[in-house]
Order: sequence, then C-alpha cells, then structure tokens
Amino acid sequence: MTIAPQPEPAPPPPPKRPQVERSARLPRLFLWLVAIAIVLVIIAGVVWRLAGDSLLASALVPSGAFATGVAGAPYDYRSAASWAARPGMANDPTAWRPAGMAPATGKVAVFFIPPTAAFSTSQWNERSSEPAVADRLAGFLRTEATALADAGPLWAPHYRQAVLGSFLASEPDDRASARSAHDLAYADVKAAFAAFLAAQAPDAPIILAGHSQGSLHLMRLLVEEVAGKPLARRVVAAYLVGWPISITADLPALGLPACAERNQANCLLSWQSFAEPAEPKSLLRVYEAGNGLSGAPRRGTAMLCSNPLTGGRGDAAPGSANPGSLAPSANLKAAQLVTPGVPARCTPQGLLLIGEGPSGYPAFVMPGNNFHVFDYPLFWAAVRQDAVARAAAWTAAH
Repeated sequence: MTIAPQPEPAPPPPPKRPQVERSARLPRLFLWLVAIAIVLVIIAGVVWRLAGDSLLASALVPSGAFATGVAGAPYDYRSAASWAARPGMANDPTAWRPAGMAPATGKVAVFFIPPTAAFSTSQWNERSSEPAVADRLAGFLRTEATALADAGPLWAPHYRQAVLGSFLASEPDDRASARSAHDLAYADVKAAFAAFLAAQAPDAPIILAGHSQGSLHLMRLLVEEVAGKPLARRVVAAYLVGWPISITADLPALGLPACAERNQANCLLSWQSFAEPAEPKSLLRVYEAGNGLSGAPRRGTAMLCSNPLTGGRGDAAPGSANPGSLAPSANLKAAQLVTPGVPARCTPQGLLLIGEGPSGYPAFVMPGNNFHVFDYPLFWAAVRQDAVARAAAWTAAH
C-alpha cells in the first residue's frame, strides 16, 4: 500500500509588527514637524532682525515723486468734519475709557497731533479722514489720546498725513519727496493749531501732545509758534512721545526745558519704548541722519528719555510703580487696563527699556523689540496722572 504524499505546509505569514511601533511613528513625525517649524521661525526672525528695515522700505515707500494736490485740498478747520476728535463730537474716540473708569472733567484744553495711520504706497500723503485711515486713526486716539483727555477738552485734527513709507525713504529722490510730504502735513497741523487756539480763552492753559509723526510736527510747531513767544507761558506740558529729541542738538531750540519731576509745569517730555534686548538701529538711522533743530549734528548725542512712571528724566522705576498698562486688542477697538504695568528704565543713550516684552500686545511690535506703537498705552494710567498733576502745578503757579 502506498501512502499519498502530504502537501507541504504553507510558509507561515510574516510576523505582524506590533501596533505600538506604528503608533510610535506619529509622535516622532510630529516632533520633526515641530523642529522644522522652530527652525523656520528662527530663520524668519533672523531675517527680520537683520533686514527688517529694507524689507519694510521696499514694501512701503511710495513709487514715483511727490506731487502737490494728490492728497486733495487743505482741511477747513472751522468745520467739525476736519477733526478726528473735538469737544461735543458724536462718537468721539477719546471719550472711551477702560472698563469701570468714568471720564473726568478737567479744564485744560489738549491739542493732540495723531500718529501715522496712512499706509498708502501710491502717494506720499493721504487724508486721515479717508474711511480706512480714519478707522485706524480712531484706534490710536482711543489707546493714546485718552490718557490725556481727562486733563480737559481734547482736540485732534485730521490732516494730510505723510504716509508710513515716507519715514523709510533712503534714496535721494525718495528722501526729497518725503521732505515735501512732511512739509505738507505740517502745514495742515499748523492751520489746525491756529483754529484750536482761536477756540480757547486768550490766557487759558493748554497741553500740547503728539505721537510719532505727530511729535515730529509738534517739535516744529514749538520752534515756530511757541518758543520765545507769550504763548509759551500757557503751555502746561508738551508730550513729544515716540520721536527722538537730542538733548544737545534739539532741546535748546524747543523753548521748554525737559520735565525734571511730576509736580512741574511748563516743560516737555519724550520717550522711546523698547523691550529687552533692544536693537535701536532703525531709530538711530532716522535720528542721526541730519542736524538737530539748533543746527548741531545729532550723531553721537543722547536722546531725551523722560520716565512716565516718575515724571522725571533719565531714571528708573519698577513695574509696581506703574498704575496701569493698557493692553489693546489687535484692531485697537478695545483694551484692558493691566495692573501693575511694565517697568521703565532710561539708558544713557536715551532709550526707555520696559524689560522683557510683555504679553497682551498682539500686533505692531517693530523690528528690534521696538514697542513704538505702544509708547502711550504701556504707561496709560501714569500719563493720565501726570497730565492732571502738571495741570494742578500750572494752576497753583498762576
């Protein structure tokens, strides 16, 4: 009897890899993606740190030459529509206050020159009453000018602003156009100031203030319209915030001394806010480009650094001395008062350092840890107290 051959058994299937191995790949892949993202962020940060100025300039400096009339006719400051804020105005952005804080009723009128809200790249000046520009401008007034609005009725003019790119111009032709754009903007500010003065009693005290481009125009206004004139005695204080002032090349021409203490009137303040580590090369490029108002060069000179937490100059104060920093929303339509606020320390160079960059400031931080956009909000409650104290000091002296 023969035995039928048995079929050879099939080879066993390859062993299955444990499920844990496959699932282990996912965390590793995630970690690689995170690592790649971190590297990209670091590279972007280095590029922004090294070339932020040139990238901004190439994107924002207007093409073509300055042309008179492109931004339209001058504003008529007899008309309420020519003002971004003024007494009795409906929907005045400077009537806003942080939650739980009611507006006070001071009696010292404030003339506030707003910062740049015009970002056009097709022209060198843009009307700040244009809807998109006016919306940004209202946000700046809401988070900046409100710090001074409790001192008294606040007036802030619309004007044919020099656009943001005009401050980044480096080529000779562009710089000539930028100078013309700044002159045009100043002409509007000067006309608005005349209308503001006409609305005040002849001997009434006033506060003058600006930010960024507004402070640049205020410097010129002080030289041409205030310094050495009877009007100078009426100035409770001048806040030239966010534009560098040379202690030796600019300050002597402004007609007011730097404020040395909070209970002092008839003086001026200025500061430039930076988180640490600070890299002020963008600021210094503009600051050192020419001579100061006195004709002397600014290069190598110290900037005026007023400390809004103390009311003095060149000193330091901890965050516990800050009664409140305003942390705005990204669209500047709302803000929260954070207490205590940031610290403030003046450097010998004239920067105002605020320690590590605070959280709650989601946009607009500039290259080099420059918190320029938040020069007022960082010290909102302190500036509010400062203006009231100086108004009281002026009244006591008169």
